[in-house]
Amino acid sequence: MILAAGRGERLRPLTDQIPKALVSVAGEALIHRHLRALAGAGFRELVINHAWLGDQLIASIGDGSAWGLQVRWSAEAKALETAGGIAKALPLLGAEPFLVLNADIVCDFPLSSTFDLAKRLKQGTGEVEPLLACCVLVDNPPHHPEGDFAIDGRMCTFSGIGIYRPELFSGIRIGESAKLGPLLKSAIAQSRCFTIHHHGMWFDVGTPERLAQAQRYLQSDANDEDAA
Repeated sequence: MILAAGRGERLRPLTDQIPKALVSVAGEALIHRHLRALAGAGFRELVINHAWLGDQLIASIGDGSAWGLQVRWSAEAKALETAGGIAKALPLLGAEPFLVLNADIVCDFPLSSTFDLAKRLKQGTGEVEPLLACCVLVDNPPHHPEGDFAIDGRMCTFSGIGIYRPELFSGIRIGESAKLGPLLKSAIAQSRCFTIHHHGMWFDVGTPERLAQAQRYLQSDANDEDAA
């Protein structure tokens, strides 16, 4: 699932005219980068939620066949926050563990590895009960120095990439707005969530400044590849 329902307030006025997920970085829409990466990693079925200017997303992506994907859409009258949006989409996601990506990140985490992580999540147990979640963490960026969760004794930041069992969202009513953080913190406290530390490239492009930073990085990387 790609989470694409956010209004993108911090990217205004850019997001007054287009949904945040269609903002371009290095010549490609954010969500198109995800579609390309998911297809390349072996994914075939995908759910995308939408709210603000969602008709533009549907017009841009359609059924996903241009990327070799089968896309289904989960419409929200207003954005339901991360956990609320996932809970509403559960009927489309099925009973097995599923991968979730924030639309507004640029990252080179190897998505093909999530198939094995999902198996570990499905088969593993916490101290008493089955595991519920796997979170990909990154080093704390300058704009979020306090981090979100601890790994190996130090705080790290949640990347916006996670694998979840549907049971994680069982306490949320369909259509209810709910945040993901409290659910993950509860699962961690119960030893029902494990974490992966990604040391590669990662940008949260939620502001014009961070969008420009990602743009510079990707253009520099492309230039280096051309030179090679």
